[in-house]
Amino acid sequence: MHSRISDSTVGPALPGSAGHAPLRESASNGLKIVIVGGFGVGKTTMVKSVSEIRPLSTEETMTQAGVGIDDASLVRDKTTTTVAFDFGRISLDEQMVLYLFGAPGQERFWFLWDRLFAGTLGAVVLVDTNRLADSWYALDRLEHHGTPFIVARNNFTEPRHSLEDVREALDLSPDVPMIDCDARKRDSSKAVLVALARHLYSLSTDAAGKSTAAAGKSTAAAGKSAG
Repeated sequence: MHSRISDSTVGPALPGSAGHAPLRESASNGLKIVIVGGFGVGKTTMVKSVSEIRPLSTEETMTQAGVGIDDASLVRDKTTTTVAFDFGRISLDEQMVLYLFGAPGQERFWFLWDRLFAGTLGAVVLVDTNRLADSWYALDRLEHHGTPFIVARNNFTEPRHSLEDVREALDLSPDVPMIDCDARKRDSSKAVLVALARHLYSLSTDAAGKSTAAAGKSTAAAGKSAG
């Protein structure tokens, strides 16, 4: 197996950089996001569309060896598949860099997911409404790890169901955000990441508020005991 770099350059390239935008010397913090979902749902496409560098893509040509193992019946135009992970990068500011990892979708590569989740700030579950059952494993593993996530419906074709219908079918909690997107479009993919960032911020502020409230109750109880 040989990893290869995607031929499509996404984002500005500096002169002499061969398509790679070097990290700023001031960058000191790296934040990790994982994009998960079923086989052929658009994870590689999303990483490619939004990354500011030419993404690292471990795609290999699909061969007869995968017949009967990988179900490509609903993605007949797909000729390559991710066998490890996709990797992209976005600079948020002078100090912070967002690292994007796209997980492989086939069941035979799911053993890699737990390692990809290590150190992850949050995740995007990319779903195809024609194959919602393919999302169950991703949701289960994220919940098992306690990793915050949002769900993004990838609309390569016109959606036939409402987001609420999808929420009900996936049995999602009301506090899990859902968003429509087109993984082929940079602005749409960026909107997904912004939605995830807002969700993570909301969770962190809620947790901080609960901690403050708990500390206040403890202080009040200690004051009553001392009195």
